[in-house]
Amino acid sequence: MPTINKYVDIDTVEREAKKDYIDRHSPFIHCDAEAKKGEIFAVTVKMGEEYTHPDDFDHYIANIALYNGETLLARADFVAGTLGNEKSHTTVTFNIRPMGKKLNLTAQAYCTKHGIWESTPVEVAVAE
Repeated sequence: MPTINKYVDIDTVEREAKKDYIDRHSPFIHCDAEAKKGEIFAVTVKMGEEYTHPDDFDHYIANIALYNGETLLARADFVAGTLGNEKSHTTVTFNIRPMGKKLNLTAQAYCTKHGIWESTPVEVAVAE
C-alpha cells in the first residue's frame, strides 16, 4: 500500500525548502460552502497555493482525484508536458451533482516522483 502524504500548514514549518516541497505537492479544494441537491456543483482542485510544481517528463502531476468520503467522484489524468514543461499550478474543475445531505470532499494527487498527496477535507452542506 503506498504512503499517502497529508498537507501540513506551512506556517508551522521553518525551512523554506520544506515549505516549498509540502505546498507544491498538496492539492487544495476550492468550492462554495453550500450546494443545492441535484444541481451541478463546481469543485476546483489546485496543486499548491504558494509554490508551483514542475511539469518535467520525469517529474509531474500524473492525476488528481476527487472523493466524497471514500467514494471516488472524478479523476483527471495528465501526461508529462501538458503544462508546457514549466512550473505551474496544475488545476482542474470537476462538475458534480450532490444528492445527499452533505459532501465530505477530499482530493488526492499523484506526483510521479514523490507519490500520493492528500488535501485537507472540505465539508459542503447540501440544501434541498
